[in-house]
Amino acid sequence: MSRTFEDLVTEAEEVSVEGWDFSWLRGRADEQRPSWGYQRLMGERMARATAALDIQTGGGEVLAGVPKLPPLVVATESWPPNLAKATRLLHPLGAVVVADEDEPPLPFADAAFDLVVSRHPVTVWWEDIARVLRPGGTYLSQQVGPASVFELVEYFLGPQPEEVRRARHPDDARRAAEAAGLEVVDLRSESLRTEFHDIGAVIYFLRKVIWMVPGFTVDAYRDRLRDLHEQIVDEGPFVAHTTRFLIEARKPA
Repeated sequence: MSRTFEDLVTEAEEVSVEGWDFSWLRGRADEQRPSWGYQRLMGERMARATAALDIQTGGGEVLAGVPKLPPLVVATESWPPNLAKATRLLHPLGAVVVADEDEPPLPFADAAFDLVVSRHPVTVWWEDIARVLRPGGTYLSQQVGPASVFELVEYFLGPQPEEVRRARHPDDARRAAEAAGLEVVDLRSESLRTEFHDIGAVIYFLRKVIWMVPGFTVDAYRDRLRDLHEQIVDEGPFVAHTTRFLIEARKPA
């Protein structure tokens, strides 16, 4: 027997959304992964680095999965629950976790790192990244692209204007990196199929990725959630498309 709307809502409202681990969605939502394999690329560059910085590390899960860390590794994070989780996870690996409000300047000296990485940063301060990179150093980042999961966003918020749909375009990232004095050596983007198999998965996702539907609460959107629940039950998974891009930039030697 399928679970009721109220059961799914209650469960999804009560589960913790701390950290950046989406394992609770296993079996309830599926997302294609980019073909380039960000963590593998990150691991290859970490193995060659001497001093590395992971900006907006979340709960530290991606950094903790790197096979070989450099002698000096620092991670920044702003959200207190993530900060605590990252500290617990990364300190035993020898990484230092620093509280940072994600606004410039980064709390590090000029030319402090030969590698800076960031997976899904909310904001990218290109000039400050260029400042903390050593000459010849590299910035590697996987980022959320334009109109990502907008089928879901627009289900709740209605059609979005073109300037909102186009935000976070990889061409803009290239221009910003070059304006900061960096050379873009790789830029790739992909659109990836995402499926939500029950309304609990939708609620969990919107609670965790808070900028998708700003101010989202179950009470505020209960009617739309109930309609979507019935749609999933009748028609199958709700399908959206995630956009991702990979950018790698180098500071001239």
